Amino acid sequence: MSDLHFELNLWLNEFKFYKDEIKIFNHRLEDIVSRNTHKEVMQQLEHFQNQYIRQAEVIDELRHEVKQHENILEKEVRDNPVAVDRRYFEDHTELREKADQFKKIYMELKVEFMRFLSEWM
Repeated sequence: MSDLHFELNLWLNEFKFYKDEIKIFNHRLEDIVSRNTHKEVMQQLEHFQNQYIRQAEVIDELRHEVKQHENILEKEVRDNPVAVDRRYFEDHTELREKADQFKKIYMELKVEFMRFLSEWM
């Protein structure tokens, strides 16, 4: 139970970090727009803007799922407090896979964005 709870909290903290990072990246996009109006650059900017909007939405969806799962675990503990640390709780494999997939996609986008910055800054 404590391992599951730890992992859920870890994800929530990671998601908060990613949302903050997206805000920073969006500010960077604004800086680039103010300095460069080439059509190619504007298309890339729009691409990244759209991707960051979508990634923020995915983060919100994942946060919601994590919170729901956390509420289920908390209810289980409240309803059955005896020997909670020695009972088996089903692993959240599907949620872990979703979180891992998000991180993979997000990191690929981040690498792509860093390449873009190095080219146009």
